[in-house]
Amino acid sequence: MTPSARLSAAIEVIADLDARRRPAPDALKDWGLAHRFAGSGDRAAIAGLVYDTLRRRASAAYVMGDDTPRARLLGMLRLERGLDLAAVAALFDGGRFAPAPLTEGEAEVLGAGTLAAAPPHVAGDYPAWLDPHLARVFGDARAEEGAALARRAPLDLRVNTLKADRDKVAKALAHLAPAPTRWSPVGLRVTLAPDARNVAVHAEPAFLAGQLEVQDEGSQLAALLSGARPGMQVVDLCAGAGGKTLALAALMENHGQIFATDLDKRRLAPIHERLARAGTRNVQVKTPRGKEDALPDLAGHVDLVLIDAPCTGTGTWRRNPDAKWRVRPGALAERTKEQAALLDRAAPLVKPGGRIAYVTCSLLADENADQVRGFLARHPDFAPVSPAELLAPLGERALIFRQAVLMAEEGVQMTPRRTDTDGFFVAVLVKQ
Repeated sequence: MTPSARLSAAIEVIADLDARRRPAPDALKDWGLAHRFAGSGDRAAIAGLVYDTLRRRASAAYVMGDDTPRARLLGMLRLERGLDLAAVAALFDGGRFAPAPLTEGEAEVLGAGTLAAAPPHVAGDYPAWLDPHLARVFGDARAEEGAALARRAPLDLRVNTLKADRDKVAKALAHLAPAPTRWSPVGLRVTLAPDARNVAVHAEPAFLAGQLEVQDEGSQLAALLSGARPGMQVVDLCAGAGGKTLALAALMENHGQIFATDLDKRRLAPIHERLARAGTRNVQVKTPRGKEDALPDLAGHVDLVLIDAPCTGTGTWRRNPDAKWRVRPGALAERTKEQAALLDRAAPLVKPGGRIAYVTCSLLADENADQVRGFLARHPDFAPVSPAELLAPLGERALIFRQAVLMAEEGVQMTPRRTDTDGFFVAVLVKQ
């Protein structure tokens, strides 16, 4: 397919998303099935155009003064891809399979359109209803924080130290040109071009040997900041597919015990294969059965409960750009109820001196600081650890990390703009 034909295909997919309001991967898959002549490179390029348009949906429409799929794509090419008027006009030439030529109005705004007077939710490319929520956390910087969330995320990998070290895995992946992550001592980062194909990490020999996992650096840091150490008794209360369970097992060097569970047993399905591949020996998966307690006899005996809480996912918009346009206020209200219930469920498990590590991939105070304050009011026998203690696992990186993040008594907030990670919040609460 020509570059122009790829643009036409992207406009078609975006129109389908508008009409059926469904996840972008579903629309892209259906387009590929209906156009089997398109090669893998074509599909990757089209997906890149669609996702970049979703990332810049509000700002692109604003610059163009039009909210059609075509207008959003045109605005994205200007704002995200940095194409000038001549480059865009050469692609929109009206030739076979190409989009229709630019109108005079389109050419005018592409040459002169600006975000200078745009409101924060437009400049930051996030839903207008979230503006007051983000203003609570970031104030006048919320547009810049949102814009950072609108950029494409890199591919982050966590080296499994039960089987390898970072240098060994970096050498095995030299063809991907990985670089050490800035904060995580066990992370590698692969930077991707806008139209690059997804890296087939799951086919790499190092992955098949259990030496690495795909995991954002912020998620790696959340596990590290929990303070898990060898010999501990640990509960991963929202284990899901096991990403943080695996990170905890490596931090604990396979010593001690991790009980991995989740209220939805379907989420646990992938964890067994992942644990076996990683070489973990200290994890018991506790699958819930109806209303039966999946964690019997643990009350008052646990050193650490990790709660990787269900949330709105506002911190992961770089990876899920369509999700931010589908999230609704009702989802926030539902998530906050679930989070409070999980914190209350964790409290009786913890022994004196033990900890709860509360983690979200959210930027919203409703899900983060507010939840911590609410929990402490209900459970006065808990207290947040000091910032110095919370960041101590980072060692020599702790000082510069503290200067980068948003640090408060309730916990630490990472963001793409500040830490070049996904937007993770971490709080550690100790039982007195």
